Amino acid sequence: MARLSRVTLDGSVLRAGGGRVLVGGSPLVLLRLSDAGAALVDSIEAAGPAGAEISGGSNTTALIDRLLDGGLVHPVVTDHRSVTREQVTVVVPARAADPDALAAIVTACPGVAAVLIVDDASPVPVARVAGARIVRRVVNGGPGQARATGLEQVDTDLVAFVDADVTLAPGWLDGLLGHFDDERVALVAPRVASAPGTGVLARYDAARSPLDLGPAAARVRAGTRVSYLPSAAIVCRVQALREVGGFDPQLRVGEDVDLTWRLDEAGWRVRYDPSVAVHHAPRATLAQWLRQRYGYGTSAAPLATRHPGALAPVRVSGWSAASWVAVVGGLPLVGTAIATVTTALLARKLRDVPDGPRLALRLAGLGHLHAGRSLASGVTRAWWPLAFVAAVVSRRCRRAVLVAATVPALTDWWSTRPALDPVRYVALRNLDDIAYGAGLGVGALRAGSLDAIRPDLTSWPKPPRRQRHDVRPTTSPNGPPDGR
Repeated sequence: MARLSRVTLDGSVLRAGGGRVLVGGSPLVLLRLSDAGAALVDSIEAAGPAGAEISGGSNTTALIDRLLDGGLVHPVVTDHRSVTREQVTVVVPARAADPDALAAIVTACPGVAAVLIVDDASPVPVARVAGARIVRRVVNGGPGQARATGLEQVDTDLVAFVDADVTLAPGWLDGLLGHFDDERVALVAPRVASAPGTGVLARYDAARSPLDLGPAAARVRAGTRVSYLPSAAIVCRVQALREVGGFDPQLRVGEDVDLTWRLDEAGWRVRYDPSVAVHHAPRATLAQWLRQRYGYGTSAAPLATRHPGALAPVRVSGWSAASWVAVVGGLPLVGTAIATVTTALLARKLRDVPDGPRLALRLAGLGHLHAGRSLASGVTRAWWPLAFVAAVVSRRCRRAVLVAATVPALTDWWSTRPALDPVRYVALRNLDDIAYGAGLGVGALRAGSLDAIRPDLTSWPKPPRRQRHDVRPTTSPNGPPDGR
C-alpha cells in the first residue's frame, strides 16, 4: 500500500467480541484483531464516510492491506494525489458516433496528455474533432479491438477508456486519479448511471441498468457483490494492462469483464468508486434494449471458458439451497429443520468467538434470505426455460415460478421507488431476465459448456471454488490467526 492516506469501513461490516472480531466483505470474511488492530478499526468506524487518516508502521500497513483485499474497507480519495491529468491519455472507441458527443467528451477532459478517437471502420469516417487525434481502423473489430488499437498509441502512465455514447461530468477524472496513489491499483471505474429520460425504458434503466453497479464502493472481483466493471468509462494503469495483454480481441462482448478478472488474478487491485458518476444513454427501442440484454447473456459462456467457476449464476450454501427446495417442495418443516441445524452448526464453528451464537443467528438468517433471492433470480434468469417447462407440468412449480417472478421484483420496486408503476416494472424486469437468459443458453450451446449456468453451492466459511486472491487463514501481524 503506497501513499494511501484515508479509508472507510464497508457497509457490510459487523463487529463482535468487543470489536475484536470483524465479519463482512464479499465474499464473507471473518477476521480477529489484536487490541491495536481493534483500536485502528475503532478510529476508522468513528470517522464515517469521510474516512480516517492512516498512519503507523508495517503492522498497520499490513492490516489495512488485508482489509482492502477482503473488501472490509475502501480508500477515500483526497485532493492530495500524486497522479495528475497530464499523465492520462483518453481513448474513445467510436463507430458512426455523434460528432457532438465526441466533442463533449473532449471538453470534459481538459489538461490530459491527449484524446485519441479510434474510428472502428465507420461506414462514414468520423469527422475531425477539435482537440482530439483520430486513429482509423480499416476493418471493424469491435470495441475491445478498438481500445487495443488506441492503447498501442499511448505513452502515458495512465489511460482512460470512454465510450462514445457516455456523458462525462466536469472533473470526473480528478475524482478517480487519487486511487492510483496505491501502486497496486490497476483499474478504477466510476458509477455509470442511466441518462435521464421520460420513456418507460429510460425510467426502468434509471433503477436497474446493468451498467449501474450501485451506490456502494467496492473492491471488484469475480463472485463478489461487485464482480465486474463495464468499460463505458474506466481509468487504467498502462503497465498493468500491458502485463496481462490488454483487452482480448476475440471477445466482442464481455471483454471488459475478462480484463477485470485477469488483472485481479495477476495480483492487481480493481476498484469501483461511485462517488464519481458518468451517464450512459439507454437503448431507444424495446428491440434494441432486448438485443443488448441478449448480447450480455451470450458473453457468459466464453467468459466461463476463460475463467472456470467465475460465472455461476447462483452462489449459495448447499444447505440453504436444500432448505428452500424443501419449502418449495411442500415440506416447510423439513426446510425449517435444515435451516435450524445449519444455524447450530455455524454457531459451533464460531464457539470460540465472543457473541458467537448471536452472530451465527444473524449470519444464518441473512444468508438464508439472500439464498432465497438468489435462487429466485436463477429461476427467472439463467434457468427460465427449465422453470417454464416445470411450471407447465406442475401446479406446485407454477406457484413457485410465479412467486420467483413477482416477489423479488416487487420488493425491489418498493425499496427503490422508481418512476415507474409496479406492473410495468415487474414486466420489464422479467423481460430483462428472459432476454439475458436466452443469450446465456445460446452462448452455452455454442461453447458446449454448462459452466455458465451451473450453480455454486459452496458453504461459508469454505472459500468459493474460484477464489484465488482473497484473505486466507494465516497469522495476522495484528492479532491471532484469523479464519473464514
